Amino acid sequence: MKLSRRFPLNALRVFEAVARHGSFSRAGGELGMTQTAVSYQVKLLEEHLGEQLFLRQPRQIVLTATAERMLPAIGKAFDLLNEAMLAARQASSETLEIHSSPTFASHWLARNLGSFQLDRPSIAVRLLRVSKITDFSRDPADISIRWGVGPWPDQECHLLGRFSFAPMLSPALAESIGGVRRPEDLLRLPIIGARQDSWSHWFQSAGMASPDLSSHTRHNYVEQDLCANAALAGQGVAMLNHIYFADELAMGRLVAPFNHPCRDEIGVWLVFPASRRNTPKIKAFRDWITRAVAADMMRTEPQAPA
Repeated sequence: MKLSRRFPLNALRVFEAVARHGSFSRAGGELGMTQTAVSYQVKLLEEHLGEQLFLRQPRQIVLTATAERMLPAIGKAFDLLNEAMLAARQASSETLEIHSSPTFASHWLARNLGSFQLDRPSIAVRLLRVSKITDFSRDPADISIRWGVGPWPDQECHLLGRFSFAPMLSPALAESIGGVRRPEDLLRLPIIGARQDSWSHWFQSAGMASPDLSSHTRHNYVEQDLCANAALAGQGVAMLNHIYFADELAMGRLVAPFNHPCRDEIGVWLVFPASRRNTPKIKAFRDWITRAVAADMMRTEPQAPA
């Protein structure tokens, strides 16, 4: 038997729209149908089921118990159908738009995206550095790389990692005060991004009371890549993640004078709407970035002393 005979798909589509809008007229506007046509389709479905679906009351309609039971599954079914149609319409070459927190975009993603594009040559990538939280209902992004505590409600959230951090500075700046041997020595130098909570967290984890850094106002940067550029230029000490600046440490352009990496609850997350979890390009990117970040953390994350 044909699917359309077992399941009146058009009537189900109308039912879902009416239930979602709570209105025959608004459902008709969305579907491009007259209110009479909408009522007719609902009637057909009610006859097919042998159950009433809506109670018509003055200025509103109310779902019956039968309609309440049906609606969640029918909504999911139409979401799956929409995803299937979207996948069928996608061209062989498609674009994945990524909105990323600035430092992850410039100091990790841009450096590693080549391997994803080699694996998936049919997917073109558009990468944007953004500081604001992506609103998927308005922004054209497919996915977002977000820095924060997470997870966030109503989104699919995958934790990529919580990266270690430590004070880092140029070797020349350290030598300018005869070397940095104790945490207290850092206070003799300009502190970059002094308002960041990571400073007090690091000092406390190093066994020192959190110092007053309110006088360090010269380099009040928020984004870590700006802090790092100032540190590389010898302008002060910055609290930086090892994963982003492992090469600068290896080459001696930066030094982390204490064997004391620190972590907190802040993480880097891959975020996208739950309704898009089965979109092929998003699944491909999710699988790639999860593996790639884990491998890079194995290479760059220092081990805290026992």
